[in-house]
Amino acid sequence: MAELRTLARPYAEAIFELAQAGGSLPAWSEALDTLAAIVSNEDVAALVGNPGVDDRQLAEAIVAIAGEALSGVADSQAENLVRLLAENGRLRLAPEIAAQYAALRAEAENRVDVEVRTAAELGDTQREALASALEKRLARQVSLSCTIDEALIGGAVIRAGDLVIDGSVRAQLARLSQSLAH
Repeated sequence: MAELRTLARPYAEAIFELAQAGGSLPAWSEALDTLAAIVSNEDVAALVGNPGVDDRQLAEAIVAIAGEALSGVADSQAENLVRLLAENGRLRLAPEIAAQYAALRAEAENRVDVEVRTAAELGDTQREALASALEKRLARQVSLSCTIDEALIGGAVIRAGDLVIDGSVRAQLARLSQSLAH
């Protein structure tokens, strides 16, 4: 996993710089997300790295499948990226490149995507209060993504990038148990 992250980083950073200079951050996001989805498809994934498949033909097939999503980026840059990745045997990096690009874009736009897992559904008032509190703590614009995790007894687990706030009842009981043991 770390190897993929390391290999993808220069691509993501270069694409981000190119997109930022060209004012095409949203178009590149769409192109990279589409490319990642195509490469992650099990049928396409079986062809990536297959010695019996010509890299140029695979790249052209991916470009054709992606269609409009890639053509939204000026001067065929996204199409050229697909060709470059295929030529260098790096198509499998597409999902990680997309993820790193999204993180760079979020950082530049001073926003963060926050995943909230709760034992029960949050009401609108609770979502707004949570988003407001997180915006104050993280000093960024927050985009909440809430899911229900029935494995939680109660409370919530909040994940914002590398920050994890575990306010679940299970975690609180574990901390209490540990403090009593000492």
